[in-house]
Amino acid sequence: MMASSYNAKEEDGHHSVSAASGPSAGPSAKSKKPDNTAFKQQRLPAWQPILTAGTVLPAFFIIGLIFIPIGIGLFVTSNNIREFEVDYTGVDASSPCFTCSQTYSWNSSIPCKCAVSFSLEQPFESNVFMYYGLSNFYQNHRRYVKSRDDSQLNGDKASLRNPSKECEPYRSHDNKPIAPCGAIANSLFNDTLELFYIDPNGTRTQIPLVKKGIAWWTDKHVKFRNPGGNNFNLTVVFQGTTKPVNWRKYVYELDTDPENNGFVNEDFIVWMRTAALPTFRKLYRIIQKKSNMTPTLPRGNYTLDVTYNYPVRSFEGRKRMILSTISWMGGKNPFLGIAYITVGSVCFFLGVVLLIIHHKYGNRNNSADIPN
Repeated sequence: MMASSYNAKEEDGHHSVSAASGPSAGPSAKSKKPDNTAFKQQRLPAWQPILTAGTVLPAFFIIGLIFIPIGIGLFVTSNNIREFEVDYTGVDASSPCFTCSQTYSWNSSIPCKCAVSFSLEQPFESNVFMYYGLSNFYQNHRRYVKSRDDSQLNGDKASLRNPSKECEPYRSHDNKPIAPCGAIANSLFNDTLELFYIDPNGTRTQIPLVKKGIAWWTDKHVKFRNPGGNNFNLTVVFQGTTKPVNWRKYVYELDTDPENNGFVNEDFIVWMRTAALPTFRKLYRIIQKKSNMTPTLPRGNYTLDVTYNYPVRSFEGRKRMILSTISWMGGKNPFLGIAYITVGSVCFFLGVVLLIIHHKYGNRNNSADIPN
């Protein structure tokens, strides 16, 4: 049996004389050992925490004492947000929108209208945000998300006449380029929602809905622009293009307000920001508070008038209208508060358990004699 020797100098990059004089040695022989540097030899200075009871236990208790109050505050704030939801899909035969849901399709030429009555048990203070919600609609599908032309939406005239191939099969129609092109724009949500308050004497009072200010500022002023710059005659600007297949109007007919028409229409901009989950909500209108003496939406009876333009039966979807207030943390979301409370409680519980274990077995381990 042959024994191998270990030379400490070779570890430092020095070759022994006997090794160099061997038959295999030569001027072209190269060593496979890493260079003798601090990085390659792993001699860089490092810091490694030593986990002891004196450092771990306070960390668990501090995390628990911080996270639990924060979680309680978030949970209480979320519960103070008023939210009310109305499903107007019309699946049940008793629903006012049942006829519309059964008969309406993308090819229908006459819109269907229905009215849904509901009551608010508590008043809504401050500004109220109206959302529309869809279920079982997968806006996160890869082909769907890519089916758009950002250059066209940014006002590029060349892309307006020759949209991106990503928009197929909604790139052109009747030998004319589609503006806006793509599957996202083609499936634009186009239900019309109107809210009425029913007085105790039976009088209907329409609630004013603000349609501007619902899109992100960067989307409105940076990402989306009409071609032609300050030319508000969008009929001329979009001449030679056609509307998406499922649209009833051309893009320059979305609104009478020139600052909310065409590609900068805020309903269109909100829809183009795709959702990550199949059940989502998007901001539709804002109900602004006018007086500090009266609530924005008093308790009582209301009617939601719906112009049923958006069919959802083909993908077994659901439609709903949501009224909600907001707080400093946004809309109603109890998950964040529950998560903080759960993490804080678990850390505090583990701290107590580890403290008991340390108190019971710590002295025994410390008295043990560890030989060198």
